[in-house]
Amino acid sequence: MNTQDQLKKAVGEKAASLVKDGMKVGIGSGSTVYWLVRALGERIQKEGIHIEGIPSSIQTEEWAKEFGVPLTDFATTKELDVTIDGSDEVDPDFQLIKGGGAALFREKIIAQAAKELIIIVDQSKLVEQLGAYALPVEILPFAWERTAYEIEKLGCVPALRLKEGKPLVTDNGNYIVDCPFEKIKDPAELDQKLQKIVGVVETGLFINMATSVIIGSPEGVSMKEK
Repeated sequence: MNTQDQLKKAVGEKAASLVKDGMKVGIGSGSTVYWLVRALGERIQKEGIHIEGIPSSIQTEEWAKEFGVPLTDFATTKELDVTIDGSDEVDPDFQLIKGGGAALFREKIIAQAAKELIIIVDQSKLVEQLGAYALPVEILPFAWERTAYEIEKLGCVPALRLKEGKPLVTDNGNYIVDCPFEKIKDPAELDQKLQKIVGVVETGLFINMATSVIIGSPEGVSMKEK
């Protein structure tokens, strides 16, 4: 296991240790979340805790089933105690860019449904200003070129995300355009402008949602709270 995977494992296990018996948990997506789900499964097996999770992607759902984490859905559960997820960038104000795994729409739903949003990252994801990571925006396939044209007016050149030479299709049946703004001076303002564009389903800007961040570094695991 390389150093980065070790850091991901450490923060995933730390986040899992914060989950209490009886909680309803939103479970995000991505390689760091894999370790969270695995650790939750171990706690269920060894400690006998009872939790229910709502996954943000088909991949996360498969991991939950693999490691024995019980799942529920929003048909029976309207609010979550906590959501735990990774992030592609985190700024000093806990504003986030997410969506590298193309699950941003579902991730935002489970984040909004939770009383707390805990973000788990290695130190490489901490930035002074958002934007070096191209911002993912989920858009409708119909007339996607038109939607991308409107996004371009905001100061970037959107690139349609491909998979094996074809447009990547999200779990919701939509497309992703990656938008290299480079420096996002006002994330909240940009999010609002993007949301107003017809054809935009959701953005990868998570504004004022994170309540704490668990950070993995070679020195160990630390936790910052807002």
